Amino acid sequence: MNKQIKTILAMTFISMLAITSAGCGQTQNQSLEQSETQVDQQENSTNQFSPKYEANTEYKLSVVGTYSNFESLESTIDRFYELYPNGEIEYTYLDDYRNTIGPALAGQEPPDIYVVQPWMYGDEQFAPLFDGAEILSDPELEINLECIRPSVKWEMDDGEIRTLPVFATSYGMLVNMDIFEKEGLEVPTTFEELKDVCQQLKEAGYESPLMGANTTTTPGIGYAFSYPMFAKTVKDDRSIEEGLNNLEPSAGEAMRPSLERLQELVDSGCIDVAKCSAEIEDDYNSVILRFFEGDVPMMLCSGDVVSGTKKREGQSEAFSANPFNYDFYVAPSGDEGGYYMDSVSILFCVNKNSANLDMTNEFIRFLTSEKELGLMAAEKRLITPTTDYSLDEVYASLADFPEDRTVNFRDTELLDTAVKQYRAAAYAIVNGDMTVDEAVANYGSIPTE
Repeated sequence: MNKQIKTILAMTFISMLAITSAGCGQTQNQSLEQSETQVDQQENSTNQFSPKYEANTEYKLSVVGTYSNFESLESTIDRFYELYPNGEIEYTYLDDYRNTIGPALAGQEPPDIYVVQPWMYGDEQFAPLFDGAEILSDPELEINLECIRPSVKWEMDDGEIRTLPVFATSYGMLVNMDIFEKEGLEVPTTFEELKDVCQQLKEAGYESPLMGANTTTTPGIGYAFSYPMFAKTVKDDRSIEEGLNNLEPSAGEAMRPSLERLQELVDSGCIDVAKCSAEIEDDYNSVILRFFEGDVPMMLCSGDVVSGTKKREGQSEAFSANPFNYDFYVAPSGDEGGYYMDSVSILFCVNKNSANLDMTNEFIRFLTSEKELGLMAAEKRLITPTTDYSLDEVYASLADFPEDRTVNFRDTELLDTAVKQYRAAAYAIVNGDMTVDEAVANYGSIPTE
């Protein structure tokens, strides 16, 4: 039986109406093969996966999602085939997912597993995705949800868990560890340390010790550096959330502390915004390739940008010629340290009306372990949703991060319109288009295009 994961464009997928979804090199720290060996050594016989069904069970499962390329899922499926070789799991990429997942679920052959994201919850358009999801916390399913990090475990209002976090993400900076070793410096953890380190790096010849994409997007300079601090402000006083979501001008005052810190960063000389604009054309590929030139000590970005580094190591002539060690750190925006946005990237739901429900749940049970979720995250170079950060040393700095400076995706409920206002305000501060006072006063009406 052909076990190759198929990627099918949604237009073809939907136009056929059958919804035939029968059915994300060496790293600079360690290879994926080393990760697999490490995790196998860590797991003892008490938490090895024990199949529920006969090895010769036949099945055909479908998965649909938002990634056009989901190689890490393919690797997981290959490992599942070692236990259940007489089956097939196919992955289908749905273009324009927000508008195609509904018809897919309502079709004659709906997917067995589908992707959801936190922003979908509460939107009537996506209510069927959650209403139609299997309750994964049902004890009879024997799914080990205890391996999931509490900060990304999503309990619904009724206390049940209907989603499995697959990848987590965050905001912060890539750090060229070789530069810090060469210059005899420690990676800064507080804002004062950042300013001091940047001054020393400038004296050593690094024109802009901190760089990033000068964009209004989430990986951009302003958002990646200061939004986690803003989110912590909201977490600490949820009473301001309603005003922010209603775009009330008075609510803009909540932005002041983080925007003032962002202004202080720009004024400090740590980052040359003009240089960033001239040398970094976009917030993804260009960020990675510019960082791989090897002369940037710290590059502001998101975890989703970090996910693209592994493939681009070989695409960068500079990195191929002179590879270096790099890690991801939270941006040190606070006086006591930075703020870790422990955010969910994507989650899986099981269709409770699946025609193959037993084997679908069995696949999810197989996937729900520190080993499998960790390997998937390591291959995709995103943050694992489990408690074990060790499989990808790029994210090792996040292990045991202080809880009092961590903000998870359930700690705030800011609407997209409010977030866009903050992004626009941060961009205006970075580029000198507004003062902090002006940004605060104009909250709710700051142009977002």
